[in-house]
This record gives sequence, C-alpha cells and structure tokens, in this order.
Amino acid sequence: MAVNTRTRVKICGITTVSDGLMVAQSGADAIGLVFYVPSPRHVEIEQACSIAKAMPAFVTKTALFVNPEIEYVKAVLEQVQIDLLQFHGDESPEFCEQFGLPYMKAVRMQETTDLNEIVNQYVGACGILLDAYKPGVPGGTGEQFNWSWVPKTLSKPIILAGGLTAENIHQAIQSTQPWAVDVSGGVEASKGIKSSEQVTLFMQQVMRPIE
Repeated sequence: MAVNTRTRVKICGITTVSDGLMVAQSGADAIGLVFYVPSPRHVEIEQACSIAKAMPAFVTKTALFVNPEIEYVKAVLEQVQIDLLQFHGDESPEFCEQFGLPYMKAVRMQETTDLNEIVNQYVGACGILLDAYKPGVPGGTGEQFNWSWVPKTLSKPIILAGGLTAENIHQAIQSTQPWAVDVSGGVEASKGIKSSEQVTLFMQQVMRPIE
C-alpha cells in the first residue's frame, strides 16, 4: 500500500451512547461493538442498537465476533445498523463472506506469521487487523507485538492493534505505516469505559506529522 497521508482510527469496545458520541466527536473514523460474551466490553444487541443509532454520518459501525454461530451474526445484523464485520477467531473465508458486508480478519501476530499467505487465503477481506498473540486470548490483550514483523508492503490494508496508547501510537505509525489503527484498552478509564482525556491525547498523537 502507498504511504497513507492520514491514519484512520477505530476505537473499539464502545459500551455506551455517550462514549460512542465522544469518540466520534474526537475524530475517530470507526467504533467497535464487541459481540463476544467473555469480553468485559461485550454489548447486548439492544445496547448496541442504541449506540449504532446515535452515531453521526461517516462513522463506521463495526461488529466484532469470535467464532460466532451463524444465527447470532444474523440476529445482530437484523437489529443493529452495522457497516463492517471484524472476525477474531478461526473463521474461514467462506464464513466471513456469507453475510454480505465488508469484513476485516484479525491475525494474532507471531514471528513466524506469514501475512502474505493469510492475505491470499482471505482474498475477500477489506483489511487485515494485526493484534498481539496471547495463548487462549482471541484479542484485546492490551499487549504489544514486535512491530518489525509488519511487512512494508502487503496487498491488503493493514490495521494495527495491540497495546496501543497515546504514548506509543506515534512511534507505532512511524514504524509500520498502517492504513488504520485500532485501540480499546489504551484509551479507557476502566474496562469498557473510555476516558475522554486519553481519547483526545491518542487522536492528537495520531494526527502528528510523520517525521
């Protein structure tokens, strides 16, 4: 991908309308709604409906799933205004593509991860999200992986995640030049509750010119 003039931002794990509006007003391009019960940021369908309906134009509403039942995904999509799907489990390309919406596939990065092979497998994905690997944890670890593992060129847009904060995001963007970044725990006051101060600082650092 060509060097991006503006790194897009998704803020994940939104659990309230007020947090959704706050991150949208901060300049975030997308919000993430977590439909994975073990997560402390999990939202029920009714809760997600309220958040999605409150979002202004041009804020992408993303639904995050981990090895979900087909019926559950369909139930969410029937009731919640979702623009983009994000799969964090072992979902096959065929599974991801059956819902008629754009999707991102998350990859838990290790030194031996072959991203080109994954891109060739998930040809229908609109982006590949790179997260930290932690055994038994599908995502949202709050841990950072080695950014040197990110290839300089890939035929799909890269969304960088994993342990991002206002303190390290500028360096992360300089190191990996991603299409977008995805943050959750790094801008929270407590699990599932975002800090307006941390969100503001994070966005300011994302917008800093690359040196």
